[in-house]
Amino acid sequence: VQLQASGGGLVRAGGSLMLSCAASGSIFSIADVGWYRQAPGKQRELVAGISRGGSTNVADSVKGRFTISRDNDKNTVYLQMNSLKPEDTAVYYCYANVLIPYWGQGTQVTVSS
Repeated sequence: VQLQASGGGLVRAGGSLMLSCAASGSIFSIADVGWYRQAPGKQRELVAGISRGGSTNVADSVKGRFTISRDNDKNTVYLQMNSLKPEDTAVYYCYANVLIPYWGQGTQVTVSS
């Protein structure tokens, strides 16, 4: 399985970005997928996940601002990020978990104050 993340960039505080992660292969529809992020000097943390059944799990720090969704027909998981804050600055990694985790290459999100 290969994952290709896109959509990162530079945005001002209060702005929005949508991240996309497209997966190759046929296992996407049975995988739990989502996003982690890692800021400089910090550990990687879960941002949001969505199960193969559509149940979502969103970190408290982004709840109400970020929304995760998936399109199994397009083998893609999305992260809509609104009301961005400087503390959201990080490299965002998508993952797909089917027995073992697969990772995308990461996309940089930078939020300026």
